[in-house]
Amino acid sequence: MRKIATALVFFTAVPVAVSAQDADRSVAGGGITAAGWNGKVDARAASQGKTVKDSKFALAGGKLQLAIGPAATYWNDGLKASGNYEVKASFTENKHNPGHPHSYGVVIGGSDLATDNQAYAYCIVYADGKYAAKYFHGTKVETLVGPTENAAVKKAVNGVATNEVGWRVRGDKASCVVNGTEVQSWDKAALVGADKLKSLDGVVGIRVTHNVDLTVTPPAITK
Repeated sequence: MRKIATALVFFTAVPVAVSAQDADRSVAGGGITAAGWNGKVDARAASQGKTVKDSKFALAGGKLQLAIGPAATYWNDGLKASGNYEVKASFTENKHNPGHPHSYGVVIGGSDLATDNQAYAYCIVYADGKYAAKYFHGTKVETLVGPTENAAVKKAVNGVATNEVGWRVRGDKASCVVNGTEVQSWDKAALVGADKLKSLDGVVGIRVTHNVDLTVTPPAITK
């Protein structure tokens, strides 16, 4: 009897785990309408036939309105940062799901973003109070820090969370900054080099996971 009960618990738990991995949605009337912006979905989504037309990326009232299907990176070639700089954008998540947190944040050091040789780093937050950072080089994705709780990250209240996310680059150090607080820093060598970014200089953009609704104040670059 004990063995049978154990088996039943195992098999009934499996569908719950599978359902948590929700599929990328397709947003009706999707596409990029914000002038000057471009986007590229992740390789996994592209292999399933998804494109940026499965999401909405629009500009209204000076703010970016995002209804995202597949995970993607968006950028504006007119937004470039170099030397010592700080870049930040404000993200409001409008429909946070506490059972399946989604992430979003700011991209720096972007190069060849429209190609398979893309390279960039990003700092992201989750509305459950965590941040993370990674970098892309081609199809390679390297985790700098996995989801980590930090008091600087504001948690959602009644399904809504607003966080200012960005980077601060000074000399040979790059820091992930959330709501004005440096949550973690890295030496330049951790980000730039063979199979990494070409430089901390480069295009600035926005990184979003799948199935998330956001209002974003466009990235601003200061020295």
